[in-house]
Amino acid sequence: MSFESFIEYMYDSPYDYLSRRYLRDAENPMEIYDENEFRIRFRFTKNIVASFLLPLLFQNTGDSNRGLPIPPVIQMLAALRFYATGNFQIVCGDLHQISQSVVSRIVANVSKTLAFKIRRFIKFPDVPERANVKIQFHHVAGFPGVIGCIDCTHIPIINPNRQNGEVFRNRKGWFSINVQIVCGPRMEIYDIVARWPGSVHDSRIFTNSRCYMRFEEGEMAGLLIGDSGYAQASYMYTPVHNPQSQPEFRYNRAHISTRNITERFNGVWKRKFACLNRKLQNNLSNTCNIIVACAVLHNISIETNQEMIEPLTNLAVVPVPLTGDTARGSVIMAAFIARHFS
Repeated sequence: MSFESFIEYMYDSPYDYLSRRYLRDAENPMEIYDENEFRIRFRFTKNIVASFLLPLLFQNTGDSNRGLPIPPVIQMLAALRFYATGNFQIVCGDLHQISQSVVSRIVANVSKTLAFKIRRFIKFPDVPERANVKIQFHHVAGFPGVIGCIDCTHIPIINPNRQNGEVFRNRKGWFSINVQIVCGPRMEIYDIVARWPGSVHDSRIFTNSRCYMRFEEGEMAGLLIGDSGYAQASYMYTPVHNPQSQPEFRYNRAHISTRNITERFNGVWKRKFACLNRKLQNNLSNTCNIIVACAVLHNISIETNQEMIEPLTNLAVVPVPLTGDTARGSVIMAAFIARHFS
């Protein structure tokens, strides 16, 4: 039976058939997924993608159709799908009927554009907001004056090259970028450094960062909480090595409970953008841009209330490997403990 005969058999007229069809653009995820399915796949709601992300990234794009360009919404969704799933780019391309090479260029361009937005979305709170940040951190376990928790996390990558690729091999034996992040009380990112090889120690990354200079020069009024991989200073507080007194035990409990937000952040961030848990296949510059882009998107999701951020609570103490410290650092820490935890 021909298609025309089938239509005449099933319907009174071809117009009746057309009126009953529900047409959807199968290449446009904005149409084929409902709100929940869309958010699972792209980590943002349709409204935020259409009204916030697209104007943010494609505000200078002209209306020319020269060369049949890929629509901005498809470019945005292809990049978001890659960030959210970490799938091979050829898989992301098949979902939108575009080639792997095109997806690679899209991810590179979108990541670079997002990375350029870092100063807008990743920054320490203004002076009026810092008092509120300190209060929120103090509510966790009673540690005073904290405006950020600092830690490093390793993002796996392929061996970048044969000449100096071994410097990217971390202490666990695989290649990575060692990314320094400073978190706020709602797991927002205040500062990120994503350019150092995996073999570089956390303290070296910090002492060569702009964040370090801002605290050294007194620009930032407040304390950072870090693990024993950092040196104790007037603005950086680390756990007590081998605590002996009750004030020192109380200090360590408050310190570790407060700093635990960085561990939670690493899990939340890498689950939200699963590409950070995969071995990134991109070249080094694109890899660093992808990491920063995911950090910018994380802060955008908090700013636009894309998910409920679990409140800080008094968390269980997690053991941390402790090391010794300098004499000056020990004096600073002892005075702080005597003042606040005795």
